[in-house]
Amino acid sequence: MASVPAYSISSDAIAQERERADKSGEDFDVAKVIQLDTLALAELGDTDVRFRVLAVSAEHNIDHASTADTVNIADVRGGKIYPGNSATGEVLEVGDGVTRFKAGDIVITHCNGGPDEYGYPLRIFGYDAEESTGWYSKEAVVDQWQLIQAPLDCGLNLWEIAALPLRAPTAYHLWRRALGIYRLKVSSEHKARLNVMSFGGGVGELFLMLAKAQGHNAFFCAGSAERRKSLEAHGIIGIDQKQFNRFASRDDVRAFSKHTRGLTGGEQFHVVCDMLRGPCFAAGLAVSSRQGVNVSAGWQLSQQVDYNSTLMSVKQVTIDHTHYETAEGAAAATELYGSVFKPTIHKEIYAWEDLPRAHAEMHHNSQTGIPIVRIADEMPDAVKAILPD
Repeated sequence: MASVPAYSISSDAIAQERERADKSGEDFDVAKVIQLDTLALAELGDTDVRFRVLAVSAEHNIDHASTADTVNIADVRGGKIYPGNSATGEVLEVGDGVTRFKAGDIVITHCNGGPDEYGYPLRIFGYDAEESTGWYSKEAVVDQWQLIQAPLDCGLNLWEIAALPLRAPTAYHLWRRALGIYRLKVSSEHKARLNVMSFGGGVGELFLMLAKAQGHNAFFCAGSAERRKSLEAHGIIGIDQKQFNRFASRDDVRAFSKHTRGLTGGEQFHVVCDMLRGPCFAAGLAVSSRQGVNVSAGWQLSQQVDYNSTLMSVKQVTIDHTHYETAEGAAAATELYGSVFKPTIHKEIYAWEDLPRAHAEMHHNSQTGIPIVRIADEMPDAVKAILPD
């Protein structure tokens, strides 16, 4: 059984960093928790694929795993996990029963870690799915159902493709749910063009790209001027969260609501995408229109949420919790790479050894776009044409 370099997150590392931070009075440093390790690869099964990882994106669920802010998933998984929910790779070897891939193919992953009877995930691969190992590693072995052919001719470069395997299916799922729910209540004959808003982040910007591509008015509420500028190039209107103190008080939320009424001619937003918790939640509900839909796949900051249900009932606002797409939905989202999904990439492409720092900077919201980590030193010929200089 071969072993490869890989990053891990352990209960011991979390405890040690908590103790250090408490004693020193310094901030918790996720870079000290995500540690270089070795991973024993599973033996290649009949329907398995072994691939070398070319590039990955940093994902917020690794931040949750590192800080144990909602649940100590490393502890739940027996003391250690090997994270990484999104990767682009080159197939090295396939099992005898593999029909969809061959050596040399360039693939992307999805992280549906165990579907229910409808195809939606009960667990996430590389996070809470038992015995799953993620893709912050030099190589990986997974069943072929976990992979999708990378759309190398979609017009995106390699880093842009690497940004999307987790985020694009999440945005796709959020949008089709949100729009479907709204149309159950309000037909296109009554309201054809909707006002759609998302708060800052990679999934949020892709969500708005879908809305804009279908002719709706799209608004991106984020603190990053660089990200707002990038979205404005796609015709998406930017709103500066910092202008409203990131909704720290009720007065800030009221000021935000007044501002958005001016932007929308008094209608407010028919669809809002947020985290369903934290300061954005109250702001998102405050600016929801009658019959509006508030949708989220996040659980950042807290597992609990409260709101004025009477007011939401009067407005007939629907609050919808989602998680992640089906495998088929992930493949469908991949068809939109380049034509709809054009992600904003952070200005630095991190090296393998800088992966922990990439997550520390994500934790502090200091990045200008989706962070990408280059895993492979030498890239295959198949991707060299789309490899940025």
